[in-house]
Amino acid sequence: MSGRRIRRARRRSAPLAVLRLGPDGLRAGNRRLPCTIGRGGVRVAKREGDGATPAGRWRVTGVLYRADRMAAPVPWARPIGPRDLWCDDPACRGYNRPARAPHPGSAERLARGDRLYDLILLTDWNAAGVPGAGSAIFVHRWRGPARPTAGCIALPPRALAWLVRRLRPGTVIEVPAALDRTRRRRSPG
Repeated sequence: MSGRRIRRARRRSAPLAVLRLGPDGLRAGNRRLPCTIGRGGVRVAKREGDGATPAGRWRVTGVLYRADRMAAPVPWARPIGPRDLWCDDPACRGYNRPARAPHPGSAERLARGDRLYDLILLTDWNAAGVPGAGSAIFVHRWRGPARPTAGCIALPPRALAWLVRRLRPGTVIEVPAALDRTRRRRSPG
C-alpha cells in the first residue's frame, strides 16, 4: 500500500418510518427504547384529563426545543419561547393547538421550569381539535422509569435525543389497541 489512508464513509441510517409502542418499550427500527406512558394506560376511547395514552396511529408533525438549554437538534425544529403554550381547554376554539400567553382558556406552558419539555416531538393526535378527545399528546423527556405521564410517551433524555435525530415529519407512531387493558375480551362462541 502507498500509505494512503482509506476513509470509511460514515454510515447514515435511513430515517425511521415507524415507531411502535409495545409492552417492553418503544421500538425504533431494531432498537427498543425504554419509555413511560400515561397513568391511565393505553385507551382506545381517549378523553381529555383521563391520563391515558391514546391507541392509534399518529404522525410526528414537528419538534420543539428549549433554545436557552440546547442547540437545535434537527434543522426542522422550532424553539420554544417563554410565552408558548398548548391549549387544553375543550371549550376554546384553539383546543389542541399551540397558543401564546396571555391566553383566555386553560393551556399548558411549554417553557417549563423542569426539563420535561426541553425537547418535544409533536404529534397529530386529535389534529381536528375535537373537543374533549385529548390534547397535548407529545413524546418528551421522562421523569423516570416508574413515573407515568398525563398521556404522552416519555423517554430518557439520551434516548429521546437519539430518536429525534432519526425521525422526519410524517414518521408514524403506532400505539396498538391491544395494549388497552380497559377493553373487554370477548369470549369465543
